Amino acid sequence: MKNYHTHTFRCNHAEGDAIDYGQAALDKGITVVGMTDHTALPDDRWLGMRMSISELPDYVQAIELAQAKYPDLTILKGMECEWSKDYHQFYENVLLGEYNFDYLILGCHFFPYNGSFLSSHSGIYNPKRLKAYTDFLIKSMESGLFAFVAHPDLFGLTYLTWDENTISASQDILSAARELHLPLEINGYGLMKKIIDTPEGTRPAYPWLPFWELARDYEVTVIVNSDAHAPRYLDLGLQEGLKIVERLDLKLADLDYLQRR
Repeated sequence: MKNYHTHTFRCNHAEGDAIDYGQAALDKGITVVGMTDHTALPDDRWLGMRMSISELPDYVQAIELAQAKYPDLTILKGMECEWSKDYHQFYENVLLGEYNFDYLILGCHFFPYNGSFLSSHSGIYNPKRLKAYTDFLIKSMESGLFAFVAHPDLFGLTYLTWDENTISASQDILSAARELHLPLEINGYGLMKKIIDTPEGTRPAYPWLPFWELARDYEVTVIVNSDAHAPRYLDLGLQEGLKIVERLDLKLADLDYLQRR
């Protein structure tokens, strides 16, 4: 098994470090581990859920130490990023350039709305906000910086009813993914840990099954990750997510090229 989405203690809401994920990978039979903590930002924005810019060298060193300790594993150096034109050059020149990160993933945790940024975890509860999230997610996808999109259906956390607005948003996201050849993630953390009550019953907040049922018509590729927030969760939801892929006859993305950068 492979898992390209994990977090360390530096994001302030996770546990463990890269070396701990290496041991967990051996214990759980996972051969590829992508370390993708929430990215440091040059202006230290949104520090409540990410490392500071001063911690970036330590994060890189921690991954390199894990790579040296576990030479039989593939441990990749990555980050989960919110895109903005203000950070594009930092991602391109510093993370992918200076620090030679193997890959970046897009996690749209904030989106612009009426002159400020709102949380995608709590702020998407009406059609206008859903449209703003969708438009910004697609603009972020078009940046060309990212290996895949983490939890593209994150809007299901607070937009509780599947309706014409969620269908339209999903179609737009899926169309963009198809045109950009950008894989979309079925998120194991959401599948197993984000169970919510809605007017339509109890369900995982994300992955939201109707989104992925639509995906069958768009010939997109998908990836299943745990979004682990502790080493013990390194395999969280992987088998369950793969069952969704199999049941819906979705096509798995091939990310082996990341190991050859």
